[in-house]
Amino acid sequence: MNARGVRGVVAALAVLTLTTLATACGGSKAPGAAASGGGDGLAEVRLGYFPNITHSTALVGVEKGLFAKHLGGTKLTTSTFNAGPAAIEAVFSGAVDATYIGPNPAVNAWAKSKGRAIKIISGAASGGVYLVVKPGINGAEDLRGKKIATPQLGNTQDVALRHWLGEKGLRTDTKGGGDVHIVPQENSQTLQTFATGDIDGAWVPEPFASRLVLEGKGKILVDERDLWPGRQFVITHLIVRQEFAAEHPEAVKRLLEGHVEANAAINADPADAAKTVNAALERLSGKPLKQEVLDSAFKNITFTNDPIAASLIGSADHAVKVGLLEPVDLNGIYDLRSLNEILKAGGQAEVADR
Repeated sequence: MNARGVRGVVAALAVLTLTTLATACGGSKAPGAAASGGGDGLAEVRLGYFPNITHSTALVGVEKGLFAKHLGGTKLTTSTFNAGPAAIEAVFSGAVDATYIGPNPAVNAWAKSKGRAIKIISGAASGGVYLVVKPGINGAEDLRGKKIATPQLGNTQDVALRHWLGEKGLRTDTKGGGDVHIVPQENSQTLQTFATGDIDGAWVPEPFASRLVLEGKGKILVDERDLWPGRQFVITHLIVRQEFAAEHPEAVKRLLEGHVEANAAINADPADAAKTVNAALERLSGKPLKQEVLDSAFKNITFTNDPIAASLIGSADHAVKVGLLEPVDLNGIYDLRSLNEILKAGGQAEVADR
């Protein structure tokens, strides 16, 4: 899966020191508690995620109490983030023990800490990313001279767009120049600038892709799934602080049990899961998605425990190729042992780290 990294995000992480890593605290241990079945005798496990449909595994797991059920007497404390750098800062500082996150921030955390900060312990979601454009644009050549938005310079979608354009013979640069002018902006802003005609398209994840189509009258030019083997690539996975995992392996396994059950619930009853996710989004952001947007976005994402490791490595190669990442050795970034124990015990196929 899913290795993409960027100077923009790395710069945000650069202010964090490895001293912080060394002093980061583990989960709070209950006074006098002995390590036992509920979750390593911890008082709490701190989990991060985004109020985003691509983080539905976390939303369902929290809303339906699945993490809490498996953690037993260990309290689940949650934090929400709106961007990868903020979530990784919380990991580096020890403010959270595990978090759902996209591929680029995980790669950057791995690179910045020289492989000492995090491990990817499971996949969560695949797909759900599109290049949506104005109706008059019918191919790559039609993008010449146009403005195309991405969520952030060097983020996962930004790398994907730059690599795809390069494969089509179109030049870009990090200052918005070149044959196609790439404009980094918040996804919510993209909805407005697309409507006003200030941009001609955007390479964005769900639900913003569906909103651009349904509300902005755009059309899909590229479904990123078509660019990957088996139409599978990582968009969200679950990472854990290495220090926490080493000290509390049972708690990590219990958290993963809740994660696996959440994905099973989503795939068993997508309609109910979508309803749960929308209720969570309303609670967290104050506004639910329109039903047509929710239905469109949800069916475009695959919720899976497979981290789709090959796509992470491929994405990292793309980031290096477009000049947004120095070569990085990702060997060891995955630790799927606990996940595979759970999957095997449940009669499910194990997943691979390459």
